[in-house]
Amino acid sequence: MKKTLIKNGTVVTATDVFNADILIENEKVKTIGRNISEKADSECDATGCYVFPGGIDAHTHLDLPFMGTFSSDDFETGTLAALHGGTTSIIDFAFQSKKKSLKEGLAAWHEKAKGKAVADYAFHMAVIDFNKETAKEIKELIQKEGVTSFKTFMAYKGAIMIDDQQMIALMNECKKWGGLVTVHAENGDLVDSLVQASREAGNLTPRYHALTRPEITESEATGRALDLAFSGNHPVYIVHMTCEGALNRVREATKRNQQVLVETCVQYLLLDDSLYDLPNFEGSKWVMSPPLRKKRDQEALWNGINQNLVHTVATDHCPFCMDQKKMGLQDFSKIPNGAPGIENRMELMFSEGVLKDRISLNQYVSINCTAPAKIFGLYPQKGTIAVGSDADLVIFDPKKKHVLSKDTQHMRCDYSSYEGWEVTGKVRSVFLRGTLAIDNGKALIGKGFGRYLPRKPFSQHNLI
Repeated sequence: MKKTLIKNGTVVTATDVFNADILIENEKVKTIGRNISEKADSECDATGCYVFPGGIDAHTHLDLPFMGTFSSDDFETGTLAALHGGTTSIIDFAFQSKKKSLKEGLAAWHEKAKGKAVADYAFHMAVIDFNKETAKEIKELIQKEGVTSFKTFMAYKGAIMIDDQQMIALMNECKKWGGLVTVHAENGDLVDSLVQASREAGNLTPRYHALTRPEITESEATGRALDLAFSGNHPVYIVHMTCEGALNRVREATKRNQQVLVETCVQYLLLDDSLYDLPNFEGSKWVMSPPLRKKRDQEALWNGINQNLVHTVATDHCPFCMDQKKMGLQDFSKIPNGAPGIENRMELMFSEGVLKDRISLNQYVSINCTAPAKIFGLYPQKGTIAVGSDADLVIFDPKKKHVLSKDTQHMRCDYSSYEGWEVTGKVRSVFLRGTLAIDNGKALIGKGFGRYLPRKPFSQHNLI
């Protein structure tokens, strides 16, 4: 049995910070303690470093067909980039196709990932055509396939948007079997009317992507989704929340003792809509939906984490290279929506969150690792450092400074969302299921090493 000993690190979980050694046997954590003397096949000295659980990015889009093209990272390049940044597991979105079954959509995404993924992966199921036949599939997906979360879109009408009646029916079906409905909350009809008016007026630059998706489109849809969930006593998870208005809808919902789970993304905590005003089509790099907001929204989201209104931080990693973005050079509504970020999340959240005293070390682990594992049925296999858990571990140097750049990133994209940002804190080594996967920037594993992660049904008791 292969044994690895990580010595002298500062172990950080969602609840504790302590100095300890960690003994890994095969793929699991075997022992956590001081001065472990058991012989190991290899040792890793973590003196001066934190040891975090491997990160879980619960919102990614790899090899996604969208707006006439495909996201530029596939499951090999995207998961390898994730590992370089300390993320050891992702939950990507498998999409149903119109007039096709959920199982067919899931099979297509398994085909994309199998034999390619370098890190571990799971799937949410994006439901775009919910009907009586689709409803019959929910039980089997949850109980046999381990797909226990189902995404709905309140925007992109005519493509992937579903209506309120379909969402209610999906929530009702998921409730029977332990499924969790997640929601992209934007008022699609209002967005479409604003986009049409903007185009007719000749307002076609990237700035108008943000202006045609104002805060009210998100806050209204968030409130409506919460009301629909409340009417049937359903839990609900709001993805990629961006703004104070939407957060206030959540705040109001908690006053009626409603269970609401909220995700935001790194870009909404750190970037603002002034980027859309950059010349020479540069603003297209940050065309995503929902769009970047104001600085006051950033502040609201950071406070939301501390108020336990925001529970997870993901990336919504959906990169497109500039040649792809230029599909919308003459019309912002044709710019593929999405940006790279899967590699940057853990380091940015430490540098901008922990070191700037916006969040604690324990909160850092909770929002990046433990909460997504608990919410999406991966805990305690993933998301924590505990005896018997997968040995997904990140050795993190908290003092090392470096600059983020397209020239050094591993994401398959020809720009960085954070070009030139000086970051303090760097991933030094990453273990995935006990195997040293990344060491000082060098990848030691390759495609096909990642495994599919079937997940447990949702239960509010899992969150305690």
